[in-house]
Amino acid sequence: MFVLAKFKKGNFNGKNTSFMITKKELKEINLLGTKKWRKMHQRFVVEGKKSVKEFMAQGFQQNALYSIASTPHEGAVLVTEKEMQKMSFLKNASPLLGVFAIPQHKAIPIKGRILVLDKVADPGNLGTIIRICDWFGIKYIIGSLDTVDCYNPKVVQASMGSLAHVEFHYLDLNAFFSDDQRPVYGTYLEGTSIYNASLPEDALLVMGSEANGISDKVSSFIDHKITIPRKASNGPESLNVAIATALILGEISR
Repeated sequence: MFVLAKFKKGNFNGKNTSFMITKKELKEINLLGTKKWRKMHQRFVVEGKKSVKEFMAQGFQQNALYSIASTPHEGAVLVTEKEMQKMSFLKNASPLLGVFAIPQHKAIPIKGRILVLDKVADPGNLGTIIRICDWFGIKYIIGSLDTVDCYNPKVVQASMGSLAHVEFHYLDLNAFFSDDQRPVYGTYLEGTSIYNASLPEDALLVMGSEANGISDKVSSFIDHKITIPRKASNGPESLNVAIATALILGEISR
């Protein structure tokens, strides 16, 4: 089980803090960079003041909090810049890092718009998609079982705190589509222009993988194929999945 050491309490510049971090903790935090360790201990890392505060404000269970001694934070364990860099997953460590418990989400609602991701593999794309969904008020995202882990540090960082506002569920998409009654819209290179399509309030919107789009198995459940029309005859073959998600959600939210 993920265990944190007990710290010597004290006062630093008028703030209640602690003053010790162990090699064991450093190792355990580094291991949270792996999906296996996150799943085993149900913990994930958040870096940056804004993102940490977002998760705290949304009631995520805080397991540990660390701040650089030069910028102490209430209730945090003070560490050196060198120690923070060792535990950080960023090129340049933030002055604040938190370890939070992975939440146990409730059942997915049977009504409303939900984004479904089929084999999205890039952490940066997923984090950006989560942030886009937060912007457009999409509260639930479903990922295929082989979609990148939303608690991957790179995903959390790219979401800029939006993961605290959006519930992410990993499901067998075949089973989910078989049980859900909402119409399913899928994005393809060819289909009805998104500018002419009408997506109802109760619907599922599927975005495919960066390399191959929507898989054949998932395609069998698609009721309506939609596309973002390309204007340039010699333009790129496809759009980045995060950019495509932003364009589609922006259009259907008008």
